[in-house]
Amino acid sequence: MSTASATVSRWTRRFVAAGACWLVLWSLAALFALPRRTEVTLVLFGFVFHTLFGKAYALVPSYFDRTLAFPRAPAIQLALSVLGTAGLAAVGLPWVPALVGAAGALLWAAGVAVFLGTLAWTIRDNLAGAETGTGDHDADRRPVDRIANAAMPVAFAYLAVGTAVLVAAHIPVDAPFPYAPQRTHLFAAGTAALLVFAVGFRLLPRFFVADPPKTLVAVALPSGAGAPVLLALTLPAGPIFRFGAALEALAVVAFALAVLWLIARSDRERVGRYGVGLGAISGVAVVGLGLSFAFVGLDTALVVTHYRFALVGFLGLTIVGVATQFYPPAVGEFPVDGDRLALGVLVALAGGLLVDAAGRLTDQPTIATGGLALAALGAVGYTWLLHGIFRQRARR
Repeated sequence: MSTASATVSRWTRRFVAAGACWLVLWSLAALFALPRRTEVTLVLFGFVFHTLFGKAYALVPSYFDRTLAFPRAPAIQLALSVLGTAGLAAVGLPWVPALVGAAGALLWAAGVAVFLGTLAWTIRDNLAGAETGTGDHDADRRPVDRIANAAMPVAFAYLAVGTAVLVAAHIPVDAPFPYAPQRTHLFAAGTAALLVFAVGFRLLPRFFVADPPKTLVAVALPSGAGAPVLLALTLPAGPIFRFGAALEALAVVAFALAVLWLIARSDRERVGRYGVGLGAISGVAVVGLGLSFAFVGLDTALVVTHYRFALVGFLGLTIVGVATQFYPPAVGEFPVDGDRLALGVLVALAGGLLVDAAGRLTDQPTIATGGLALAALGAVGYTWLLHGIFRQRARR
């Protein structure tokens, strides 16, 4: 491995490890009922985005048949993103001054600028992704790879807009998207979910050695690219909002069907498949709730379940499942079998979300708290798993 590749790989692992630590902090924030703003920031900006940033540095250049232009960029961004996330999460607490949030937003924006600037320069002569780096032995996958590539710059555009809006919300100007869930949907649906779709359609067929139906790919990616802007512009109600919710549901259901198709056709028995499958099923539950909000009306009792299933269920379980594909638990040194530990992590996270939702729906706070405690156990297990694998790699 070249020095530049080794540098990118090392910092990719550090981003993923940081993301796991943020997941633990989210679980504690949820368990101790910290404000929603803090909870969402910890899981979305902390866990989801730190993991996506790290893997994007490693994967996107190769998907566009390029080499990362600035191998030290991840090292610069990581400190900015960690500090920015910390400030944005802290300002959700009632005793923290607004200045901390403004500083956090600016640091986050600086990190995003490093990320987007580096990737934009890297793929500057292949922005549409026509060159896919797909080998001749996978020539039949090139059409899907090209469609997936084309969606990635759209996801990055959502990230740029969302970050600009976030900064505006923390400084004394009349900011667009004043309703916080509007901004959250730019990041969660516009960037994170769309990247999961795009990267997923490139990664998962190779992981599972199977191919998704091209029709599902053609439905999921354009729908997933167009829906978030409609949701962000029109939340929380209205005919365009309902259309956007239906379009996002179409994207998520198409992606979920593609994932389940790949799992069913694969003969590879790896623990990561359960995480990706559970994530897909959680995504269907998320858009089901979203359609209910759009066509029936907002149910405040279900809002928390909606965002937890979206951020920890759909995005989170998918991330954990893919992470165990990249970093096989069997290679780590643990007191128990690595694959069983990873399966336990998935069961704890998914089961904890279900128990929490059941407790909320039945107005049983003790049951909900038990579910969050189980999810926290899963978060700690995931962090222990990853750090154990990374320590093992560092010794080689």
